[in-house]
Amino acid sequence: MIHSTKGIVLRTVKYGETSIIVSIYTELFGLQSYLVNGVRTSSKRGPARANLFQPASILELVVYHNELKNLQRIKEFKWGYLYQHLFFSVTRNAVALYMVELLQKCLKQPEGNAHLFAFLEKAFTQLDQGSDQTVANYPLFFAVQFASQLGLGMPDDYSPERPFLDLREGVFEAGIPAHPHFLSEPYGHITVQLLKARQAAELEKIRLNQEARRILLHGYETFYSLHVADFAQMKTLPVLQAIL
Repeated sequence: MIHSTKGIVLRTVKYGETSIIVSIYTELFGLQSYLVNGVRTSSKRGPARANLFQPASILELVVYHNELKNLQRIKEFKWGYLYQHLFFSVTRNAVALYMVELLQKCLKQPEGNAHLFAFLEKAFTQLDQGSDQTVANYPLFFAVQFASQLGLGMPDDYSPERPFLDLREGVFEAGIPAHPHFLSEPYGHITVQLLKARQAAELEKIRLNQEARRILLHGYETFYSLHVADFAQMKTLPVLQAIL
């Protein structure tokens, strides 16, 4: 059957001379793989259109969907949102690729979730539209907010009496946990600030230096590895840290 749906591109692989196989998180069907023919060559319609399938692209799609097939096809596609800065800013693009890799590691089922898709669409558009001051903290903001969307139990009940964030149990503790997977003060408090932020502009109020961001990013990577099956080390993290 033919359906209209939005989608966020996660990964593109060349196929044959002119085609690609693309992994897209769709609003209607969750994670899907599509074969797209003839997009790597110019045609009467204009130049090659493979650039629409860059990671993080938000597209409007008309797709053929068959529950019995692992590889679907796309009938029509166009920009769902045209980025103004994300593809042209080294920093914003590095953050977007970190976000995309996190999605690839966590979103593995072909199940639609309109609420989650709306969250992700807003997250990428906020990254594109937000001020330069918000970008450095944006991967931290996304990591904790996305964990909450997945129901992984990132807590928001920090208090000075319980300052240690236990990454294994997903709770704040009064004392140091009996394992190495935790964040101490002030990183638990910062995590709660990130969780309670609702708009990218609020990140300007959270003042962090490079070392604090490094510790938090590694802490959140550890959190995901403890709660998501087969969560391997993130390849985009060293690049992101070097750029930020």
